[in-house]
Amino acid sequence: MKATRLTWLASAVLVHFLITLVHGAAHAGAEVPLGPAAALFVFLAIEVAPLAGLVAAIRYPRGGGSLVAASMAGALAFGFINHFLVASPDHVAHVAPAWRTMFAGSAVLLVLSESAGIVAGLWMARLAEARS
Repeated sequence: MKATRLTWLASAVLVHFLITLVHGAAHAGAEVPLGPAAALFVFLAIEVAPLAGLVAAIRYPRGGGSLVAASMAGALAFGFINHFLVASPDHVAHVAPAWRTMFAGSAVLLVLSESAGIVAGLWMARLAEARS
């Protein structure tokens, strides 16, 4: 059973990471910069923390799953607010038309992958807790 949970967690984290690379390319192409604090949050909480949680989940399923779920929840809140709620250059409707499809499409895929990461992380952590 642990292999199945780990497979789901790994799939969610790795697909999410690939989507962040595509979305980052759309940011660069559309010339939508991030401020220093936002860039640090994206790097640490959105890119590094899920990968670290995945690695940790191999040995510590509860802690690793919890880290993935928490980082994906933070990523979901950050992305949803900045891409869909707040009127700014980072809003999907305000991106340069040439990049809008890639930007908006990858923003939607981030919402889906982050939601999957939350579920997979909680599943890993909850089942590990129930078995301890």
